[in-house]
Amino acid sequence: MSLLYLLHKPYRILSQFTDRGASPGETRATLADIIDVPGIYPAGRLDHDSEGLLLLSDDGELIHRISHPRHKQPKTYRVQVEGVPDDVAMQTLRAGVALKDGMTRPAKVRRLETSGLADRDPPLDPKRHPTTTWLELIISEGRNRQVRRMTAHVGHPTLRLVRVAIGPWRLDDLAPGEWRRETLHAPAPRRQAGKGVAPATAPRRKPTPRGGKR
Repeated sequence: MSLLYLLHKPYRILSQFTDRGASPGETRATLADIIDVPGIYPAGRLDHDSEGLLLLSDDGELIHRISHPRHKQPKTYRVQVEGVPDDVAMQTLRAGVALKDGMTRPAKVRRLETSGLADRDPPLDPKRHPTTTWLELIISEGRNRQVRRMTAHVGHPTLRLVRVAIGPWRLDDLAPGEWRRETLHAPAPRRQAGKGVAPATAPRRKPTPRGGKR
């Protein structure tokens, strides 16, 4: 049995508990500002300017099963892009994009009428970005800033990126800075790697504030 923590990482929060890369006099918020559980570490990461689901645990084997590329956990994003992608741009994303570090795997992409998300804090400036489109994009790999590079490649830079699912785990109704805990049972013997982690939802808990705006 292992414990897994599902956290809604807010905008401009580092996906780590300490800021080792801060410049002199610079202060950036970290995970320590929003979740006070000793001994846990993130399984993967989200960029400083990205939002959404981050998984954490104190179980190193579980972290490896979730985050290692070999297990190909699909990741679902809601992405607000500049402009309105046409059918050619959408098909390019679906087929795979030629980035500097090679072709991406085919992605699942569809347009959304609405994001279903609350406004970001701070929100986008509509005067700077008068026309935008929300996409749902599902990928099974995790290169550095991959989604942003993919949408930029087809001419529609990402303005806001929110991860809403990793494999079977979903953000659901967690607000930015909130988290919940799930109990995972060990995989059955000889089950395919990455397929035996069965979440069982525990009562929702809110983070212990440790400074910074919630």
